[in-house]
Amino acid sequence: MTLISKYACAIFVFAVVASALPLDRPKAEPATYKVGSIEIAQPWARATPKGASSGAAYMTVTNTGTAPDRMTCVSSNGSAQCAVHTMSMEGGVMKMRPVEGGLEIAPGVSVTLKPSGLHMMLVDLKHPLEAGQTVEATLKFEHAGTIEVNYPILPLGAPAPGAGASGGGNIMQGGGMMQMSPQH
Repeated sequence: MTLISKYACAIFVFAVVASALPLDRPKAEPATYKVGSIEIAQPWARATPKGASSGAAYMTVTNTGTAPDRMTCVSSNGSAQCAVHTMSMEGGVMKMRPVEGGLEIAPGVSVTLKPSGLHMMLVDLKHPLEAGQTVEATLKFEHAGTIEVNYPILPLGAPAPGAGASGGGNIMQGGGMMQMSPQH
């Protein structure tokens, strides 16, 4: 065998062995975004089961300015529509409603969008949200401007980033029902 053949063979063996190793790389921390006086931290979305027509994305939005601002979702690459929603329990029924006119972020205040509370609803999904992928959304702030945010998709039932193992699922127990109010 020539030296070149031995070298090529060694590279081939290395490539085969390397491709069989698990890729347990540390997960990157979610990006932080800034537009005007608005900061967006820990954006994330939860994976959806096959056949789901809607999904949700979450984040913490902070207004570092001196005047209130208002956030709306303009578009998403993963859904036909997106909007900020609120969730409440009424008589044992989970009800979701759009936040009319967008979500106000008061000056000096952080608002966390999280499961079982305020969230960004992704309606008429174009495809399932798959763990390990990302979904993008364009957010518009009345004063700060527009920004595109990437939401890493976590597995179904995963806890929110930084919530620890017990901060997660929020899966309805006991056959609870969910009702979405129509958007106007």
